[in-house]
Amino acid sequence: MKAILALEDGKIYEGEAFGATGEQFGEVVFNTSMTGYQEVLTDPSYKGQIVVMTYPLIGNYGCNDEDFESTRPHVEGFVVKEYSSYYSNWRSNRSLNDFLEKYGIIGIQGIDTRALTRHLRNYGVMKGIISTKDLDKDSLVVKAKNSPGLVGQDMVKKVTCKKPYHWEQTGPVTLGTKKRDQDKKSQDTPIQLELDFVRSNIALNTGSLPFWVVAIDGGIKHNILRKLQTYGCDITVVPATTTAEEIMSYEPDGIFLSNGPGDPEGLPYMVETVRDLIGKKPIFGICLGHQILGLAFGGKTYKLKFGHRGANHPVKNLDTQKVEITTQNHGFCVDMDSLKGKPVRLTHINLNDMTCEGMEHEEYPIFSVQYHPEASPGPHDADYLFAKFVDMMRANMDEESLKLKVGY
Repeated sequence: MKAILALEDGKIYEGEAFGATGEQFGEVVFNTSMTGYQEVLTDPSYKGQIVVMTYPLIGNYGCNDEDFESTRPHVEGFVVKEYSSYYSNWRSNRSLNDFLEKYGIIGIQGIDTRALTRHLRNYGVMKGIISTKDLDKDSLVVKAKNSPGLVGQDMVKKVTCKKPYHWEQTGPVTLGTKKRDQDKKSQDTPIQLELDFVRSNIALNTGSLPFWVVAIDGGIKHNILRKLQTYGCDITVVPATTTAEEIMSYEPDGIFLSNGPGDPEGLPYMVETVRDLIGKKPIFGICLGHQILGLAFGGKTYKLKFGHRGANHPVKNLDTQKVEITTQNHGFCVDMDSLKGKPVRLTHINLNDMTCEGMEHEEYPIFSVQYHPEASPGPHDADYLFAKFVDMMRANMDEESLKLKVGY
């Protein structure tokens, strides 16, 4: 079946449909990862976007039940050079075509993705539309122009959880109450983890994890929750609309600000909540959480020309002078110039365009990064960030509380 991708500037790309049929609009962006298309499809940060994969052959290892980063795909459309209908992998249980069809995602193949990527790099990401039912090029361009785009939009409310839940190794567990002493569910099989806390070198083998974290869900990825748990965090995930007072009622040891889609300046309620939490508990932010912190500190954010999306972005840690290979997925950036005079320092920079990739508060135990340390492209380049968060929570506790937590 024929399909057309039309951009708002009038550029037309004709191809063949796979997955679902119909019509869908979104911001057209490109991702340079060679693998991980299922993780890309299920990353909530892509809500509102049509994703172009620059790697030419997509679908060759199929899809499975383990590589979900959330409960379902969130992209608005999927663009590839060549779709592989034959798939082979010991974990796969369905084709990419069946996966997209099941969740109503339109795919288009046969596109010159190199030319499309160069166009987006030269002119910036822009609104677009994929259609299998309306093949009138002029009509599609008008529809693309009239689509809402992402700037100023609140996409988070479309992907955040509806109510709080407690994360366990097997996945989310619904909470009956938000009170801390009633929040933890007894586990049929205790979590057996040997946790290396790096500088502290504390080994645990217990069913009760020591650091209580509330994660504000702006579109959180499951692997972030797994990584936090591996480093000794017992996690309650709350909706993005949760107030600072409600978050503090859990009596957390630390607060995590998740990734998520869209424009951070379209989320004033999240900015207000985080501003109210500053100085109360250690805070760690990733991606959208990093941007929200920048706004809460009194700074500004801006839209990048074509964003950072892929698994090979070099980031320099200004404290260690080491370069980390990172996974990224964002179209907005914190303007560090807007934070001049604030007690906030730049900690990481992107070596491709020298933009802000990390910052830290100079008075409170708060830090954030723009990239995704849990995605492990390095593969362990950024694990220290989770250890740092744990160390901050430990340092923020009094001695008696710490003894109760870690048993020494």
